[in-house]
Amino acid sequence: MKLPPIDYARPASIAEAVALLAAHGGDAKPLAGGQSLVPMLAFRLAAPSLLVDLGKLEELRQIRISDQGVALGAMVRWCDVLDNARLRKAHPLLVAAISHVAHYQIRNRGTVGGSIAHADPAAEMPGIAVTCDAEIAVVGNAGIRTIAAADFFLGTLTTALGPDEIVTEIRLPLWPASRRFGFVEFARRHGDFALAGVAAFHDSDGTGRARNAHIGVIGVADRPLRLRAAENAVNGNAIEQATIAAAVAAARAEVDPSDDIHASGAYRRHLIGILLERALTT
Repeated sequence: MKLPPIDYARPASIAEAVALLAAHGGDAKPLAGGQSLVPMLAFRLAAPSLLVDLGKLEELRQIRISDQGVALGAMVRWCDVLDNARLRKAHPLLVAAISHVAHYQIRNRGTVGGSIAHADPAAEMPGIAVTCDAEIAVVGNAGIRTIAAADFFLGTLTTALGPDEIVTEIRLPLWPASRRFGFVEFARRHGDFALAGVAAFHDSDGTGRARNAHIGVIGVADRPLRLRAAENAVNGNAIEQATIAAAVAAARAEVDPSDDIHASGAYRRHLIGILLERALTT
């Protein structure tokens, strides 16, 4: 289908982009990679009067790795994440998750910030943000603010962003080199959105027991979720069969997926347990 009639602007600065969004009172949309927004326009699921193309904002393309953690500019592409050798050590869970994103062509255009702002509940980047306690920096007409990932995603395709705000950066806390992690998802075909996915990591208390367990899931609710009961089943225990079984049971009890055309809620609940078992075993 063809796009609806729409105006287009390509600002040269973040301030200009924010001013354009503010001037249109919620009837403008920022355009990052366009891999989600353009199909929505084509199917008339979105019909803004103005597209504000962020493609000239080079300051949003930076990847910063420091002793504070990893900061990804909103216009960093998936291929930039996968091609960055330093990120494989600085945040291997991020790289593992992004390797599941769509297909080669989409990874060359799709962006970190675009995925965060789009907020598809089955997308990998929002799941990593919530699992890893990320902070999301945004800027709007009222200035700069930082939103915890847990507070950013409000529902399917719904976020805490104001109509004049854009995501500028996603900040992930420091990743210890000794941390154990796993990322597993299941899709009908490679590159499709996952029916369900699990991101998990934990540290060691020095005696072989897990601490600081984080378990996040995608595809089973209207937003990515942390499974606190499953985390509690892991913390303080060695990662052995009994611990994994307890975490799986807790995870299945915590999620309440809906039925849809792709899978029943019962199937997704069962699948979460299988994926969590694989992630913890990994």
